[in-house]
Amino acid sequence: QVQLVESGGGLVQAGDSLRLSCAASGRSASSYAMAWIRQAPGKEREFVSVVSSGGDSTYYADSVKGRFTISRDNAKRTVYLQMNNLRPEDTAVYYCAAASVVVTSTRYTYWGQGTQVTVSS
Repeated sequence: QVQLVESGGGLVQAGDSLRLSCAASGRSASSYAMAWIRQAPGKEREFVSVVSSGGDSTYYADSVKGRFTISRDNAKRTVYLQMNNLRPEDTAVYYCAAASVVVTSTRYTYWGQGTQVTVSS
């Protein structure tokens, strides 16, 4: 069992940056692939990015490639999503999720409660 708690969301203007954090707890939390998934109002959940358990492999959705960077600090059991050059279309609830393998979809086993990111134009 893994518990995930996100933080760092907020209201920003287009072009600004934000860094989301996800603190993981539970046995073997560091052995899971960790992802960020978002859901905009009225839309389905969308895969954003994932990092492997060791941090050596990362994947991004085309819509965020070059602007977002995922990373993890296993000593702190924390995953980060650095979001630069934010756009209004990035507005969504951002969820942290975990799975035993790297998945570039929304099929994850464990989920956090989400943090709201709002980008104004």
